[in-house]
Amino acid sequence: MVRRVVVTGLGAITPLGQSKDQLWTSLCNGKSGIDKLTAFDTTDHEVLIAGEVNDFEPGKWFDKKLERRLDRFTQFALAASILAVEDSGIDFDKTDRNKAGTIIGTGIGGILEIEAQHKVLLQKGPSRVSPFMIPKLMANAAPGYIAIRFGIRAANFSVITACASGAHAIAEAVQVIQKGNADVMIAGGTEATISSLCVSAFNNMKALSRRNDSPRSASRPFDRDRDGFVISEGAGIIVLEELETAKKRNAHIYAEMLGFGMSDDAYHIAAPHPNGEGAYIAMENALKESKLNPEQISYINAHATSTPMGDEVEVDTIKRIFDGNVKNLLVSSTKSMLGHSLGAAGGIETLVCALVVDKNIIPPTTNYETPDPNCNGIDFVPNEAREKKMQNVMSNSFGFGGHNVSLVLGKLR
Repeated sequence: MVRRVVVTGLGAITPLGQSKDQLWTSLCNGKSGIDKLTAFDTTDHEVLIAGEVNDFEPGKWFDKKLERRLDRFTQFALAASILAVEDSGIDFDKTDRNKAGTIIGTGIGGILEIEAQHKVLLQKGPSRVSPFMIPKLMANAAPGYIAIRFGIRAANFSVITACASGAHAIAEAVQVIQKGNADVMIAGGTEATISSLCVSAFNNMKALSRRNDSPRSASRPFDRDRDGFVISEGAGIIVLEELETAKKRNAHIYAEMLGFGMSDDAYHIAAPHPNGEGAYIAMENALKESKLNPEQISYINAHATSTPMGDEVEVDTIKRIFDGNVKNLLVSSTKSMLGHSLGAAGGIETLVCALVVDKNIIPPTTNYETPDPNCNGIDFVPNEAREKKMQNVMSNSFGFGGHNVSLVLGKLR
C-alpha cells in the first residue's frame, strides 16, 4: 500500500505578505502586490514594475553573519521554511531527524550574488572576489541551509526546471515519503531575480508586461489585453508528512497530496507546445494517479502568467481534459495579484491550493476586464473571491524547457 502524504505546515514570503495568513487575506480581497520597481535604478529600462518583497527583514530570521552568507533567494527559502515548520507544530527534537528532509526548487538560484561578484571582479580585481561566492550562489544552498537549521538528514537537493521548479520539488518530496525514505519533508520553491540583468533579459525576450503606468492592473491572465507577465519574487514552502505520523501528533491537516503528473513538451526551449501536448499529459497523469475523474476536480490554480500564447494554450488544454465538465469547473490565476515568481510560483500556488481545500474559498483572477474570445467557456472567478465547498483541486506549473507539472490536492478522506 502506498503511504499517504498530507500537508501540515505552510510558510510564505511574498509581495502580499510574510505569512500564510497575510497572503491568504490579500488574495481573497483581490489585493495586488505589484508596484513600481525599487530594487535597482530603472533609468534606460523599458520595464518599471515588479512584485517585490519590499519589507523583508533578514534580521528577523537570522543573525547578520548568516545574512551576509545567504543570497536573497536562500534568505526567502529559509524564512518561509521557519514559518512552515512553526505552522506545522513539528518538534524536531522529538522526530527522527534521519527521516526528515527537504527539497527546494529554484529557477535561477543566486543570480544576485553572481552579478555582485562579477562587478567586484571588474572593478577591484580577482583577489577581491568573495570566497563565499560559490556556496552563496549555488541553487542547493537553499535546501542545504534549511537542513542545517533543523538538523534534518534525509533527502536533500534542489530542483531546477524554470517556472515548474517549486511544483517539481513538491512532487519529488511526496515520492520520498511514499517510498518510506522519510516521514517529513520540507518542500517548495524560492526565487529572487529582480535585478537589472534579469529584467533586461526577460524584457528583450518580449516576455514582460510594459504596463508601467498601471502596475496593479499589469498582470491580467486570460484578459484580451494582456501583454506579458510581471516578474516577482518570494518563496512558498510546505511541510509534508506521512499521514499516520501527522495523526499521531494531532497535526492540523490542510489537505492530502493525492497525485501528480510530470511531462515535457519536447517542442521549444521557451514557448509552450501550441497544442498543449505536454500540459495535457501532465494533467491527465495527475488525474490518473489521484484516481479521479475530471468531474471530481472543482478548481484549478492555473499556471496562467498573463502571456498571450501561454494563457490560451492552457485554456485549450483544460477544455480538452475536462470536456463537458468544464462548465462546472472554477479556474483562477493568483499571478494576477502576485506576478510571476518563476521557480517559487509552484510552491506558493500549491500552498494556496492547500488553503483553498481547507477554507473552501477560491481566490479570484483580478484585472479580468475584457474577455478574450480565444480564452472563453471557463469561469475564471473574475475579480472577486468565491465561496464553494472544495473536495479536490489541481495546481498547474509550466516552465521554460517545456517542463510541466500538475499536482492534485484534496480533503482528507
